[in-house]
Amino acid sequence: MPLLARSVQTPLHIEVRRGAVADLGKILQDGRISSGGDVAVVVGPGLGEQIVDLLRPSLNSAEVFVTGGGTLDAALDLSAKLRHGHYDAVVGIGGGKTVDTAKYAASRWGLPMVSVATSLANDGIASPVASLVNDGIKGSYGVHIPFGVIVDLDFVESGPDRVNRAGIGDVVSNISALADWELAREIRGESVDGLAASLSRMGAEAILSMPGDMSDDAFVTTLAEALISSGLAMAVAGTSIPCSGGCHEIMHAIDSLFPETASHGELAGMGALFCTFLRGDERRLKQMSDTLARHQLPRTPSDVGLDAEQFVQVIHFAPRTRPDRYTIIEHLALTPEQIRQKLAEYNDVLATL
Repeated sequence: MPLLARSVQTPLHIEVRRGAVADLGKILQDGRISSGGDVAVVVGPGLGEQIVDLLRPSLNSAEVFVTGGGTLDAALDLSAKLRHGHYDAVVGIGGGKTVDTAKYAASRWGLPMVSVATSLANDGIASPVASLVNDGIKGSYGVHIPFGVIVDLDFVESGPDRVNRAGIGDVVSNISALADWELAREIRGESVDGLAASLSRMGAEAILSMPGDMSDDAFVTTLAEALISSGLAMAVAGTSIPCSGGCHEIMHAIDSLFPETASHGELAGMGALFCTFLRGDERRLKQMSDTLARHQLPRTPSDVGLDAEQFVQVIHFAPRTRPDRYTIIEHLALTPEQIRQKLAEYNDVLATL
């Protein structure tokens, strides 16, 4: 008999609405993740700790761990602490660094992990990937997809606007990543997973065409669901390729060469726009440029404080961040002088859009 279906890992519970965090205890019970609230709650400094106070009535058996997050060392330290306890699950509350640290530590011991996002900075809230810094270089580590994803619009609203807007750049970058995936199929014969591609493209197209901004609940909900859809795309594909191409090579290169330049989503969006220019896709270039500009996201290296020579270094270094990927950057294999010329042309084109 032919195989007519396949199993796909997805979260057991997804909740995007106002007031969702207050129902976390019930969500854990209903999802049979933890009936008694015996969970390890991982928070970052600030808003995460405030949320713990809100959860105390329904999770009075929880043990709280505070982490700076964002590094492999922090994740390994948290993992060592979890080893000495008995928990039904790990609940990561906070931004991307805290959630990724919790995802990695939970996966080390095979514990279910629930992601409670207080910002919409990138698609890590629902992905099977933890982005962590090791020896100064940000790497992607495979983890189990979260068993639950909760986005409370009340807490997103109270967070920094720039942090949340960065998620728009990360979602928009899917368009560029998918174009790179198609290029890899054409040139190297790589297989493209149609379901993963559809999930990745769906969220990006929604953001490109959606009116409104971060003050509009409908737009914020669409952004949250687009980020979750990106995470599901990676889970289906078993790799980050549906959402990570030359755009993310540029982002990782900037993080390595010029740390603290800008956030993940801001750099991914800018990198996607430059890669789209390199492909000569004028329609997409204008569409993506308009979206990034409307949401006050960077479009050029100078927007994030990089000069032309620094960006030449970035593009030259970018393929080293993902040696297994084939993107428009590897395909063109530009010399430093060609990169300078392309960057000058890029800036001229954007000035007319």
